[in-house]
Amino acid sequence: MKVGLFFGSFNPFHIGHKVISSYLVEFSDLDKIVFVISPQNPFKNKKSLLDQNHRLQIILSEIQDNTKLGYSDVEFYLPQPSYTIDTLIYLQEKNPQHEYSIIMGADNLKNFHKWKNYEQILANFSIYVYPREGFKAEGFHKNIHLISEVPKMDISASFIRKAIKKGKDVSYLIPEKAWKYIDEMNFYK
Repeated sequence: MKVGLFFGSFNPFHIGHKVISSYLVEFSDLDKIVFVISPQNPFKNKKSLLDQNHRLQIILSEIQDNTKLGYSDVEFYLPQPSYTIDTLIYLQEKNPQHEYSIIMGADNLKNFHKWKNYEQILANFSIYVYPREGFKAEGFHKNIHLISEVPKMDISASFIRKAIKKGKDVSYLIPEKAWKYIDEMNFYK
């Protein structure tokens, strides 16, 4: 099975995440998309993160009825900060029957050379890159697949968090079940 790993803090999970993953699982050669919730991105400040288990529940509430979308909390149990290469090696060893790929935005591709052991990732795993506003993606390696047809949505989790804190209605930016969970728990207010 070809599994696309969509890494992120998902703070919060929003329609951009769902649209990208749904598009890729339907219109690429990936059989399943798995959201890998990162407890701590080495490039981000941890203090603004909602608890990892709540971020997991928000995603789970939204995707539980879709067999083509899944989640992984594997990074909750690996050393922190989380490095993609460590997670990929761990998952490949535990599930050798799967072929893993990474899903990332063009903004992350720009800084990919800063990732731990990025050459090893590039040599052993495919990377599916979706467009991001203001970033030009160029396929410079046989394992990089530019997916330019993905619907473009300029939505950021930081914008959503700030808007909720200001009391703005952003329910249209978050999938319905995920929004219900966030709203009922009074997150980001």
